Amino acid sequence: MRFSGLKKYFITGLLIWVPLSITFSVLSWIITTLDNLVVPWLPTHLQPQTIIGFNIPGLGVVLCAFILLATGVIGANVFGQRIVRVWESLLTRIPVVKSLYSSIKQVSDTLFSDNGKAFSKALLVQYPREGAWTIAFLTGAPGNDITQRLGGDYVSVYVPTTPNPTSGFFLMLPQADVIELDMSVDEALKYIISMGVVAPPSRMPETSILILD
Repeated sequence: MRFSGLKKYFITGLLIWVPLSITFSVLSWIITTLDNLVVPWLPTHLQPQTIIGFNIPGLGVVLCAFILLATGVIGANVFGQRIVRVWESLLTRIPVVKSLYSSIKQVSDTLFSDNGKAFSKALLVQYPREGAWTIAFLTGAPGNDITQRLGGDYVSVYVPTTPNPTSGFFLMLPQADVIELDMSVDEALKYIISMGVVAPPSRMPETSILILD
């Protein structure tokens, strides 16, 4: 067998095993982390190690999902909302905690809101210089004071880095300089993480100037 044939099969094997290995490694890290964080909070007599003699992998994930679900159920009714308001009022009275909690809550409310515009559209912008294009995500519009000082129509965008999109840059660009792409946010993220290797599926070009809803 020629070397080129062996090389082809070797690369094919890598393409099969590398994504599987990374996927299982990430899942294993998530499960282990949640197990180490959540399970120790159980009373000793309720921990799997005490009851059956060994730990149950993934129990932390199940308990975490149950806690989140139970918290959501409680927080969705009138009584639960009253408890949340009392808890938040206590947190906002602590000097350092007040600013930190308020900022994080505002960002999380914006990101996870059903009717929010954050990361709702994939955009094409020129960055870091004119003529160089990259993908960004719509995060909203600048505040009133900023809008008055800038003049004209501007949008707020987040430009992620690759291959780690959790870090990036926040920019305010003229709305006329931003092009809305005909691709979902998930497709754009895959494109960024893969450094342009995994291109979105081909569609008829329907790019247009961004129009804020």
